[in-house]
Amino acid sequence: MTPELTVLTLATLLQVAQFGAYSVAANLQIGPKTAMGPRDTKIELTGMAGRLQRALNNHFEGLILFTIAVVVITLSDQSNAFTQTCAWAYLIARIAYVPAYAFGLSPWRSLIWAIGFIATIAMLGSTLT
Repeated sequence: MTPELTVLTLATLLQVAQFGAYSVAANLQIGPKTAMGPRDTKIELTGMAGRLQRALNNHFEGLILFTIAVVVITLSDQSNAFTQTCAWAYLIARIAYVPAYAFGLSPWRSLIWAIGFIATIAMLGSTLT
């Protein structure tokens, strides 16, 4: 398995952990009866639960692009030190992003997000040369 695929696996496990953190926070905020209910009306989470939900949604969006980059690199057999470094930078940024978002650390949240995004774009760009 390439290092990029290893990082993709770890990034996916991070998403599972984020889902767990968001679920616990949401259940604490709205209660188990509402959480297990049909949710016919939209539930707006606030505070930490809302931020964890948005961080999770953001990871879904970023993980799609990162997955594409890893697939392109893997299928084209273009894994190298640069793409591997970018992959690890993406994962480290995503790990740092969760608490930065959860605790509302501005502007750090946006800067950390940018590192992960730029790393993903750099991986994609490197395959075109």
